[in-house]
Amino acid sequence: MKKFIYFIFTGLLCVLVAKASEPKIWSVNTRAEVLKGDARGVSINENGMITLAPKLTQVFNTEQSYVWSSAVDTSGNVFLGTGSDGKIFKVDASGKGTLFYDTNELNVSALAIGKSGEIFAGTSPDGKVYRVSANGTAEIFFAPKEKYIWSLAVLSDGSLAVGTGENGKIYRVKTANATPETSLLFDTSETHIISLAADNQGNLLAGTDANGLVLRFSPDGKPFALLDSPLREIHDISTGADGSVYVLAVSDAASASKATTPPTTTPPESPTVSVETNVAPTPEPQPKSRYDLSTTKSAVYRILPDGGSDIIWNSSTVTAFSIHAHRTGNGVLIGTSDKGRIYSVANDGRETLLLQSNEGQISTFTTNGKNLFATSSNQGKLYRFSAETETEGSYESAVLDAKANATWGRIWWHSSGNVLLQTRSGNTEKANETWSDWSANYADQKGAQITSPKAKYLQWRAILKSSLSLPSSKNSANSVNSETSLNEVNVSYLPRNIAPEVLSIQVLPTNVGLLTNPPVQIDPNIELSGLDPTAFGLPPIFNVPPRKVYLRGARALQWTAEDRNGDRLEYDIYYRQVGEMNFKLLRENLSDNFFTIDGAALADGRYIFKVAAKDSLSNPPDLSLSGERISEPIDIDNTPPTVSAVGTPQIIGDKARAVFEANDSASFLNRAEYSVNGSNWQAVFADDGISDSPKERYTLEIPLKSAGEYTIALRVFDANGNVGSVRIVVRR
Repeated sequence: MKKFIYFIFTGLLCVLVAKASEPKIWSVNTRAEVLKGDARGVSINENGMITLAPKLTQVFNTEQSYVWSSAVDTSGNVFLGTGSDGKIFKVDASGKGTLFYDTNELNVSALAIGKSGEIFAGTSPDGKVYRVSANGTAEIFFAPKEKYIWSLAVLSDGSLAVGTGENGKIYRVKTANATPETSLLFDTSETHIISLAADNQGNLLAGTDANGLVLRFSPDGKPFALLDSPLREIHDISTGADGSVYVLAVSDAASASKATTPPTTTPPESPTVSVETNVAPTPEPQPKSRYDLSTTKSAVYRILPDGGSDIIWNSSTVTAFSIHAHRTGNGVLIGTSDKGRIYSVANDGRETLLLQSNEGQISTFTTNGKNLFATSSNQGKLYRFSAETETEGSYESAVLDAKANATWGRIWWHSSGNVLLQTRSGNTEKANETWSDWSANYADQKGAQITSPKAKYLQWRAILKSSLSLPSSKNSANSVNSETSLNEVNVSYLPRNIAPEVLSIQVLPTNVGLLTNPPVQIDPNIELSGLDPTAFGLPPIFNVPPRKVYLRGARALQWTAEDRNGDRLEYDIYYRQVGEMNFKLLRENLSDNFFTIDGAALADGRYIFKVAAKDSLSNPPDLSLSGERISEPIDIDNTPPTVSAVGTPQIIGDKARAVFEANDSASFLNRAEYSVNGSNWQAVFADDGISDSPKERYTLEIPLKSAGEYTIALRVFDANGNVGSVRIVVRR
């Protein structure tokens, strides 16, 4: 079967349906499709273009499951609060990490650096605040008898704000004296104070659960609500250089307050992309406004200095854990559990997958103004951002499902700079050790023959390397950086032909026929081009259901069939009488999946029908295949019952008694009716109580109200709807 399908990846999904022996093009050029792959050291911009990513360097591995909190001091030391062992680690400016303090609690859920360089650590679920000196000596600084210490923030006067749960209180603890002076700053009606942050004007910002409020407290402690989000929880707050406040809100499903420890997350496998040519393509999700939060898991708000707010990002699939405002004032970084990815979102909503880590989620961001750090969970690690770009990165596509063992054709792509491609293939849905090794590099973007072995599944990998362009002239003193990028990959392949299957045959009752509905008028050029009519907003050409009509003596067949290659099918109908050996051709080359048999064209008897599906329309004669199914036996009966009167009607008083006998040669009788002098038909039962055999007797007793002549008619029906009748006349 000569069938080539082109896999095109440019970051718009367009499926072109064609015959199996002709090329079929599958274009993937939506950014959403690109994000299904795995990015290692590469970024994916808002148009789906792949480029080398900013460098993210692992600094320290805590060997703990979670990093709940982080903080950095003026000397560049980074402190990490972990779970579920409740440890605090210190990583110095050189990257050396040590255990700083073990709290003996489950989780260190909040950290803050005091004015004097001391470390404040909030714990859960036995809410305490520890104060740890620079040499690691610790004391319980504040124990408010709350279950959770969710958040800490150091205010402009050096005092410590403490956000708690499950009573939703904010405490203010002055740290200047040897003995802390504690006051209740605000007792909210909320359940949890999940996030706290201090802005440059000395205000305290608080994010709550379970009503998604953002509260601002002026230096004198007066509260003012800045935002009421329909999402449950304000998980993180970050202040921008221009005075804007960026807020991460999450839905109920992603709420941190639902449990003290999140479920273990692992990077999901690359999805499998299937090619189905006998069905319409799955439509892309309809774009929706960023302000539509009906199905949102996470959203980022920007609260402007004048109090107005915008939603700059939301996602119904991605759970975000942390945000960090760009130094430029234009947007935020978002850390997620989506393969441990970090997204960069501008104030106008433009979104870039900045980079992807090797961990389950990005938990926190922290900075001392000079360096920016990110932490991860599953495993708990510390990373540092660099102004440099990776010198090499890779992108692994989603796995392509050819639906059958396939011979691979060429691979070609559109790129700039130094880009190489490789492929591998296998017969398991997920790539594993049973797959082939990655092929040698394909270097010619105009096309190369794929060397991976025949298989059902294929995956390609792009390797991007930084490169310098040649000098623009002989007099150029320096080379100019040339951006390495990839925005299209194409793969052709030839699946093995698989015979079509007739999955089921339905036999309709006698006298119920099926007729073709008037087809939708379609430009013939569309069909000739091989394009799927659904791409033009039209229904599929071969999927218009029939209509049921009354046809005397008809027997109708309707069947379902499937072709794994998506080939266009035609059908042949055969029949034979029960007891015969060979089938006879009744009708061939049907395009519809139904057929109505004219019962009058066949002699009475029991018949078996065979439906054969063939893919010859889509394949050369020597490669076309067929599949068939045989129906259950079907009765063809066009002969009506014979009905006769038995003897002479008897007049007994004011009643006439008449006896009738009915016989059917091909099936059985199932009901009878009588009428007197043309009146309405009335049911009559057989003498044995039920009409259910080829021969029945019916006895009628007809009231004779007055003298005169009476006409009695009896009609009898067989199981196939044939009617036999008789009429007699009695006189009183």
